[in-house]
Amino acid sequence: MNAKKLLTIILALALTSLLLGATVYAQEATPEATAEPAPPPYCTEEIKAEMAAQDIYIPVISKGFQHQFWQAVKAGAEKAAEDCGVTITFEGPETEAMVDKQIEMLQTALDKKPAALVFAALDSKAAIPLLEDAQKAGIPVIAFDSGVDSDIPLTTAATDNVAAAALAADKMAELIGGAGEVAIIAHDQTSRTGIDRVAGFTDRIAEEYPDITIVDTQYGAGDQLRSTDLAKAIILAHPNLKGFFGANEGSIIGVLNAVTELGKEGEIVVIGYDSGKQQIDAIISGVEAGAITQDPIGIGYKSVEAAVKALRGEELDPTIDTGFHWFDASTIDSEVIAPLLYE
Repeated sequence: MNAKKLLTIILALALTSLLLGATVYAQEATPEATAEPAPPPYCTEEIKAEMAAQDIYIPVISKGFQHQFWQAVKAGAEKAAEDCGVTITFEGPETEAMVDKQIEMLQTALDKKPAALVFAALDSKAAIPLLEDAQKAGIPVIAFDSGVDSDIPLTTAATDNVAAAALAADKMAELIGGAGEVAIIAHDQTSRTGIDRVAGFTDRIAEEYPDITIVDTQYGAGDQLRSTDLAKAIILAHPNLKGFFGANEGSIIGVLNAVTELGKEGEIVVIGYDSGKQQIDAIISGVEAGAITQDPIGIGYKSVEAAVKALRGEELDPTIDTGFHWFDASTIDSEVIAPLLYE
């Protein structure tokens, strides 16, 4: 082999090695090279056409309608209905204390003989007789946000509220220095969200933070004015209060109103749940330390999508965990948090 040919081979080998090295480096340095691709949407054009041909009607009975949280859930449900070729209605009582009104809505919806039912219970037991009727009629039931004490729903699309409230307790402990008096305003003692959020917060404090005392837990039915009055009474009764947890949008707005009206900004660590303009503004200004956000659009979307899956005979997991995140002023505009918030 002559010198010129040998040199050509050596250069070729060197170039190949360099290119291989660059390729390996690019794969290691680019996150997309190893990240799993996002799953494709369930409702393809074929499924949409299939459902549209059957003229499917699915009532979505919510716990309420007044808070922006429920409007975000509604937006997600309507998007899923559009993507999947079904018709939905979305309704709920004026307040989250109106269990009887919700039961009437449920009865009216079932009288229309819907293809499926999507339901968020204000009372985890009160609706069971009507849900039994739905089951006997062959109407698949999907629960969202708050489940029921029954195995009738094929799945429940919701936040893990126990874990989310436990995270709120951890943040509270961190921010008040691991000791002191704190209080809770929640929405109710009957829905799974009300029960689980209070339990998640209370149990984590009891298990992990012996120097923190929960001096009071009150329930304002998610009503801002009632929650304000309850929060003010607690603050006045406990002048050494160091922290306050509001367990839903209406509850936390009541806490914020009370803290502001009594001039306690900066003295009481306030932690909330969900979002809404007043809460977002309070976090940005520093009156509120931070909050737990759910994915309300995802809850609505996944609920209707699950109903479509059930109508197509697919087996569903018992729960659909729609996720949660802690956010504060430093993360409120992040790519992860910003899409989950609503005003």
